[in-house]
Amino acid sequence: MPPSGDWSNVLPLMLGLCLVSFAIGYLLGSIPFGLILTRLAGHEDLRKIGSGNIGATNVLRTGSKGLAALTLLLDALKGTAAVMIGAQFGPYAATAAGLGAFLGHLFPVWLGFRGGKGVATYIGVALGLYWPAALAFCLVWLMVAAATRYSSLAALVASAATLGALALTSEWRIAALFLLLTVLLYARHAQNIGRLVKGEEARIGQSKQST
Repeated sequence: MPPSGDWSNVLPLMLGLCLVSFAIGYLLGSIPFGLILTRLAGHEDLRKIGSGNIGATNVLRTGSKGLAALTLLLDALKGTAAVMIGAQFGPYAATAAGLGAFLGHLFPVWLGFRGGKGVATYIGVALGLYWPAALAFCLVWLMVAAATRYSSLAALVASAATLGALALTSEWRIAALFLLLTVLLYARHAQNIGRLVKGEEARIGQSKQST
């Protein structure tokens, strides 16, 4: 830590690096891989298919499991890449980059701020910042999905469990970030939550699923 008299110089630099990292993260996160890949493959505009979401679940509705898997991977890796770039400027910059990537995926400027629901990017950011959190998310998701066949419910439970696990660690900076990310993820799944409550949510493999 710098002497107390040096903070006036250090803080603006830290803030600037965090802002730059956030911007880089946002630009990476806003790349709509699902839309790009389906267009390259000659499919209809993904936003006019199924739920209209740009994520992997909706890509699966094109009938291509390969494209869906690639979309899931790339949407996760853009979060991880953002964190790794931000980490070159310090831990706070890495956190800012992760937030930027998540917001970029949810609200991409190129698509009128109408993006995906953030599950894959959530995992990718966790992988970059604290890999056990990403592993915990995936394990919980798999267990809940296998038991209920609700993809949306699995994501909601897994994100809550991940946040709970992070709260028990000393990584308060990361826990605070994931509190915000989890709130945003729940907000993006508001319609799914409503259908789950009413018993109307489609299960994995059903055509009307919109996670």
